[in-house]
Amino acid sequence: MQAIVTAIGRVGAYASLIRFGHTVFALPFALTGAMLAAAAGCPLGWGRVGWIVLAMASARTAAMGMNRLADARYDALNPRTTNRELPRGLVSGGEAVALVAASSAVFVAVAWRLGPLCFALSPVALAVVFWYSFAKRYTHYTQIWLGLALAVAPVGGWLAVCGQFGWAAAWLALGTGMWVAGFDILYACEDIEFDRRSRLFSIPARFGVARSLWVSRVLHVVAVASLAALALVLPLGPVYLAGVAGVALLLGYEQSLVRADDLSRVGKAFNLNGYVGILYLAATAAALYV
Repeated sequence: MQAIVTAIGRVGAYASLIRFGHTVFALPFALTGAMLAAAAGCPLGWGRVGWIVLAMASARTAAMGMNRLADARYDALNPRTTNRELPRGLVSGGEAVALVAASSAVFVAVAWRLGPLCFALSPVALAVVFWYSFAKRYTHYTQIWLGLALAVAPVGGWLAVCGQFGWAAAWLALGTGMWVAGFDILYACEDIEFDRRSRLFSIPARFGVARSLWVSRVLHVVAVASLAALALVLPLGPVYLAGVAGVALLLGYEQSLVRADDLSRVGKAFNLNGYVGILYLAATAAALYV
């Protein structure tokens, strides 16, 4: 019994390390990319959906594991992050390295199963998501890099079904990337003083909180416009546009929670983004299948 309890504890520590619950940020957009590819005439079966989910989960696990390894020294110094698993010793560096390596191997293997183009691009996808973990050392536009990293998800979903690129995937990737960059700017505002002291780069550290909030708002406007533009490429109809309007309302509420003189609700604003992905996926599925 003690062995079982220990094993469950280890699994819980790994899941917390990679913030498994935050998979709801990227997975809905990967599945939407797959559904839109099917709507464009490419065949999609439940088996392929399963492979896409596994590809997303493994890629995200590898990316988050790398992020935690890269940031371990800074996390130990930042009061907001000292309780993370690596600084506390709940997960060792060796375990994190093994998790990243195993997840990366699974992702490449699944990409091979999804087709030659996905397999050929799998190292590129890993390079993009891994680079984000180090971007804050070199560029103020770290949050844009995170947006690019998650924009890989819908493109991957599309390519896994169609095997070739399409304009619908481009609009979805742009919308996803701008949405993610926008909410990550809000999140980064909490660390502005620490980043400046530690000589780490971010949009808030470069431009200050007030101007960064406006950058975030502009990016979210672009995100909503990009998602709406999909209806010009594919016949998605009013149900889809109603879903995009719902996303716009959620993002508007998220933005209203964060002010330059009050960052106390950044966490609440950040968590709203889980509902954004779910709402968008549900609206797109309803538009296509109901």
